[in-house]
Amino acid sequence: MASRSEERLRPLADELGAEMFAVDAANVDAVANVVTNAQKELGDLDGIVNCVGSVFLKPAHRTSIEEWDEILTTNLTTAFAVVRAAGQTLRNSGGSVVLISTAAARTGLRNHEAIAAAKGGVISLALSAAATYARSNIRFNVVAPGLVRTPATTRITENETNAKASLSMHPLGRFGEPEDIAAAIQWLLDPENSWVTGQVIGVDGGLADLKG
Repeated sequence: MASRSEERLRPLADELGAEMFAVDAANVDAVANVVTNAQKELGDLDGIVNCVGSVFLKPAHRTSIEEWDEILTTNLTTAFAVVRAAGQTLRNSGGSVVLISTAAARTGLRNHEAIAAAKGGVISLALSAAATYARSNIRFNVVAPGLVRTPATTRITENETNAKASLSMHPLGRFGEPEDIAAAIQWLLDPENSWVTGQVIGVDGGLADLKG
């Protein structure tokens, strides 16, 4: 039986005429294998993007160890798996790797301890990888979104009280849309921007750096 993620991605793959490979993103060896297989099937890869993540808002004293482990696995281990696979497969051809963090990793927000720590780790991971693999011409960059309107954020965006509070924190006065994030990812993947590495790009309506 296909997972919900596969069911959501299948129409996109069909629209693009692309082949889809299913993988447990938290299984480091499985990610390496699927990237290797993709390279064998498709030829040299130009880039890899890790879009795995979660929304988790609790203060530290209410966060269980099980929740903490899950947040780290979902957000940081999956990113490490992509970095490791890229280091194994792109060393001869070079390429661009894009990881996803969050504005909460760049500024202090209440009740974000676990997710901010995990996504902050993603930023540090990318910076170190950018230095390690620069001589192999592999670029590592990070997109750090604010609150984006997706199925994972409906509890916030579709609740009038929560939405109003969140919008007040974004100086541009609106939630992000998936297209906002996709545009930044596309820019970082583009070979024309091949002199950009080790950067964290905030696509967050000003959340991390501005006071509305």
